[in-house]
Amino acid sequence: MISGRSGAEPVYVVGGGPGGLAVAAVLGRYGIPVTVLERGDAVGASWRTHYDRLHLHTVRGLSGLPGFPIPRAYGRWVARDDMVRYLEQYSAHHRLDVRTGVEVERIDWANGRARWVLRTNRGDEISANSVVVATGNNHTPELPDGAGTFTGALLHAKDYRNPGPYADRDVLVVGVGNTGAEIAADLAAGGAGRVRLAVRTPPHIVRRDVAGWPSQLTGILMRHLPATVVDRAANWQARLSMPDLTPYGMPRPQDGLYTRILTHRVVPVQDVGIVDAVRTGKVEPVASVIGFDGAVVRLADGSEITPDVVIAATGYSRGLNPIVGHLGVLDGRGIPRVSGGAVAPGLYFTGYRISISGALRDMAVDARRIGRAIGRPAAAP
Repeated sequence: MISGRSGAEPVYVVGGGPGGLAVAAVLGRYGIPVTVLERGDAVGASWRTHYDRLHLHTVRGLSGLPGFPIPRAYGRWVARDDMVRYLEQYSAHHRLDVRTGVEVERIDWANGRARWVLRTNRGDEISANSVVVATGNNHTPELPDGAGTFTGALLHAKDYRNPGPYADRDVLVVGVGNTGAEIAADLAAGGAGRVRLAVRTPPHIVRRDVAGWPSQLTGILMRHLPATVVDRAANWQARLSMPDLTPYGMPRPQDGLYTRILTHRVVPVQDVGIVDAVRTGKVEPVASVIGFDGAVVRLADGSEITPDVVIAATGYSRGLNPIVGHLGVLDGRGIPRVSGGAVAPGLYFTGYRISISGALRDMAVDARRIGRAIGRPAAAP
C-alpha cells in the first residue's frame, strides 16, 4: 500500500513528466508532501523515447520549470537528451518523491474522509483529498484507420529514432504536424531513397526565429489579442518570411493560425528543415491517406502508392477516459474541462492546454496556479 508522508495531507500527482514535476516542486515550497506516481521507469519517460534529432521549439529561457532553470550550457534550443537530463536534475534539486512503475488506472470519488481514491496497476487504493493529473497530451499513440492491413513496414512516430534503418528505402510519412515534418526532413537528410509526406490539411509554417527573435516570444506577446488580429499578423509575417510552397503541393492555409489553435488545438509547424526539403524535392508532399490495401496506400486524389515503410505521425489521444471519464470532467473530445485549476473539488489537471505561448511555459504557469490553490489554504494559520 502506498502511503503519504507524515504531517500535512499529502497530494498525489499522476505523471512524472514536466507538468507533474513542476506541480510537485511548487507544492513542496508550501511544505506540502507530494508523491508523484509515474507509470514509466524514470521521470520524463516519454521524452526518452522521442526521435534523436528533436530539440525544443521554444527557447531555453522561456522553457524552464519553477524553481530551477534549464542550464545555460544546454544552449538556446535544448536537445532531447539535455531535456531528459534537465528533468532528472529538476527532480533531484527539489528532492521529489517519485514512485516509478506505478500506473493509476482509475480515480473515483471516495466515500470516507478523503475526496478521492486512486486505483493502481499494483492493486493499491490510495486515498487523497487533492489529486493532480499530469499524464500529458501525448499519451496513447493513434494510427490511421485501416493501417493494420498494410503489409509493408508500419510504425508510429513514437517508435522512430533516426534515419539509419531507412537508408535507400521508400518512406511515406503520414501527418504534417511538427513531428511528421521533422521526421520527413530527417529522413531526407539521412539517406532515405524517397520521402513522401501525406498532407490532409496544409499546415501553418513559421520560422523558429526571425533575426534572432523567437516566434514563441511573439506568441506570448499576442496571446491575449483577438484571434482575428493575431491571424492577420501571422499571415503578414508568413508572407514576408516563408516561401509559398503551393507549387510543391503544400498550399498556404485558408484559415488563420490562431483560429486553428483555438478551434482545432493544432499549433503551427516550426521550420527546422522541412521548407528547404520540400523546395529541393527531397520531400514530396502528397494527398492524404484514405486507405490501405496490402502493400498499396490509397490517397485522397485517387492515386495509389507502394512505399516500403509508413511512419504514422498521426498524433496521440490523451487516454484519460479510462481514468476519469466517468467523473464528468472531460469534454466531448476527452480533454479536461479545466487545465491549471480545479475541475472538481480537489481534482486538478495540468499540461493539456494548447497555445501559442509554449507548452513548457504553460505547464509552469499551471503549476503556480495549482500550487496557490492547494498550498495557500494549507499554509494559512
